[in-house]
Amino acid sequence: MRQVLLIGIGAGDPEHLTIQAVKALQRVDAFFVTDKGREKADLKRLRTQICERYIEGRRYRTIEVQDPERDRNPTDYESAVAAWHGQRAALYETLIREQLTENECGAFLVWGDPGLYDSTLRVIGQIASAGRVAFEYEVVPGITSVQTLTARHRIALNRVGAPVHITTGRRLAEHPHVENADVVVLLDGECAFRHVSDEQVDIYWGAYLGTPQEILLSGKLTELAPTIERVRSEARQRHGWVMDTYLLRKRRS
Repeated sequence: MRQVLLIGIGAGDPEHLTIQAVKALQRVDAFFVTDKGREKADLKRLRTQICERYIEGRRYRTIEVQDPERDRNPTDYESAVAAWHGQRAALYETLIREQLTENECGAFLVWGDPGLYDSTLRVIGQIASAGRVAFEYEVVPGITSVQTLTARHRIALNRVGAPVHITTGRRLAEHPHVENADVVVLLDGECAFRHVSDEQVDIYWGAYLGTPQEILLSGKLTELAPTIERVRSEARQRHGWVMDTYLLRKRRS
């Protein structure tokens, strides 16, 4: 039966791959790579470097496909994402059916961990549930940007006996409060931290984590927010893309 692997490849450093992930690479006959345009060519290049670095003595092929366009400013966010996932599901189903023989293994190399704010796992599950093509799939965990962020700042993700809330920039903008839990924010293209006005909140911010372009900033949020916004904008213009993550932590009295 066809096999599909979802392999977590970490936040940007090729050495983030686990031993399990490296072993999984050795099983792959075809890597499916979605082309997200010239702006994110660096991300595609890193996937290529990972394969060249860790795969030895095995022939494999890379199949590139254009990632479906999505509405970045929808009136109904959840419906727009569902439609986008549906387009991806149709595309990936075709890839699995037409590009893998019955005994071959295909793989998607997923940034960070496939289980944290990435759609690939949900899409593959959707295809499997539809039952139109027979395959088995396996998830190989990876180091997330959250883990890399806290390691780079040399802080623990959680405080003793305290919860951690993981959310998106969109949600933070809707509810800009940091009270009973430390808040980790992903997928923030609009610098939603600007909406948090609490003078007792600190920010631990990182961009391009694990790469040579890595940028780290930390300090009192209300004082540092303009600097982060400027640095982020300059970095995006310089590289054509930016991926960043941050943690908001309210100081205890």
